[in-house]
Amino acid sequence: MGGRRSLRELVPPKPRPYAEQLEAIATRDGDTLLKELEGAIREQQQDRACALVQCYGQQGYDARPAFNLLLKFAISEDGALHAEKYYRTTSDEFASTRPSFRWRQLVALARVTASEFGRPTDGYAEACELLKV
Repeated sequence: MGGRRSLRELVPPKPRPYAEQLEAIATRDGDTLLKELEGAIREQQQDRACALVQCYGQQGYDARPAFNLLLKFAISEDGALHAEKYYRTTSDEFASTRPSFRWRQLVALARVTASEFGRPTDGYAEACELLKV
């Protein structure tokens, strides 16, 4: 008990998105950023997804299109983090967090969404078939 702590324990990890990921984003066009975000999610590129959402927010775009894109995955993918619940929590936190910090909520949601992609939620395919969507 009470041993020395490592430097890794004392220094918090860098928050996402990382500067090098932000610098790699070539476009500032909102539609292109969202299209690239969808691609990053499908490729499970968590860091890129975070950077794309941060860039989108920094440009002053409305959050609703980003939320809508992420919602599509929240209802189709399950993952280990219960996607729908996390989406709802993020939506609530985004609305109640100070403007200077609220995009952090969407950055975190983008990371979770990219991590859960490829694990469809139980019954989703059947529901789509029954609803003919």
